[in-house]
Amino acid sequence: MSARDWIEKDFYRELGVSSDASADEIKKAYRKLARELHPDANPGDAKAEARFKAVSEANGVLSDTAKRKQYDEARRLFSSGGGFGGGFGGGGGNRFDVGDVFNRAGGQAGGAGGLGDLLGGLFNRRGGNASSATRPRRGEDVETNVRIDFTEAVKGATVPMRLSSPAACGTCGGSGAKPGTVPHTCTNCGGAGLVTRSQGAFAFSEPCQDCRGTGKIIDDPCPECGGDGVSTKTRTLTIRIPAGVDDGQRIRLAGQGEPGRNGGPTGDLFVRVHVNPHPLFGRSGNDLTLNVPVSFAELALGTTLTVPTLESKVTLKVPAGTASGRVLRAKGKGIEKRDGKVGDLLITLQVAVPNNMDAKAEEALKAYAEATAQHDPRAELNALLESKGRAT
Repeated sequence: MSARDWIEKDFYRELGVSSDASADEIKKAYRKLARELHPDANPGDAKAEARFKAVSEANGVLSDTAKRKQYDEARRLFSSGGGFGGGFGGGGGNRFDVGDVFNRAGGQAGGAGGLGDLLGGLFNRRGGNASSATRPRRGEDVETNVRIDFTEAVKGATVPMRLSSPAACGTCGGSGAKPGTVPHTCTNCGGAGLVTRSQGAFAFSEPCQDCRGTGKIIDDPCPECGGDGVSTKTRTLTIRIPAGVDDGQRIRLAGQGEPGRNGGPTGDLFVRVHVNPHPLFGRSGNDLTLNVPVSFAELALGTTLTVPTLESKVTLKVPAGTASGRVLRAKGKGIEKRDGKVGDLLITLQVAVPNNMDAKAEEALKAYAEATAQHDPRAELNALLESKGRAT
């Protein structure tokens, strides 16, 4: 959207609020209109879709405190009679210089007080002759994935990784020019990367077509990268996975992403870790979990269990009368984090019911059932059901 379009649009009218509306009033008006005009609620309605875009654009400016201030200031400047009225020309031969207002023709801002800077935040521009394409730009971040075993996640590991990603061209060193040559300043834009064109009362800047907005011309492009200064390379990195890393956690490797432009810093590499499940152990924060099957007799009479840990084994005493599902804790047998804190091993006891029993075992179990017939394991449950029945 051009500067002129932006200034001429009445965003307050689009949202149906006054120019002194509060932030809450603007938010409320936008949400109401967005619900009414959303394309999902008006399938195939081009007019509703256009209105939805208009109110979204208005909200994008008015809901941002800084942009709203810029917008209000710009409308005051352009609607005042002291310079912009009367067909963009003042009386007495004092024509209003819009080029000065937008600070595009070089030099300092005129009587508008540097409106080029005022509008810079909205149009992603700045006053002066410098093009954003010629300023140093940070390289893009890169994300990749690595899969490790459960034990490696707990203890930490060093993992080699082959990565194909953009990197500074090794032949030209990132300049884009053939070795032995150097780029020269673009004569069309003077190295600014922008050219200014007049359109009526306005002067607009656009990227220079000769240098594609870079401000430099490469006569002999590098044969490897074709003048981009960047080429895709396959490299091997050694990644240190810290102990206790979680499944899905990202590890940041500073300066290992895509190279910057125009001398800007290199981006970062983010490695997302995926952990293979363990056949026995699970994880809950810093604690390891383990389900151990036991017999009814072991829980009823008590026993001593020997269970595995990730490194060795541990012996635990099970008191007589222990309920199925009880969790025993082996202190310090969990996951050690980088801060030195160590979790525990949580052992859940689960009764294992045999699928088949021989005649002797069945007879013994029946005898046990008869001997304990007076004991009702569901006594509390039945009492609760009876009380609810009486209440109804």
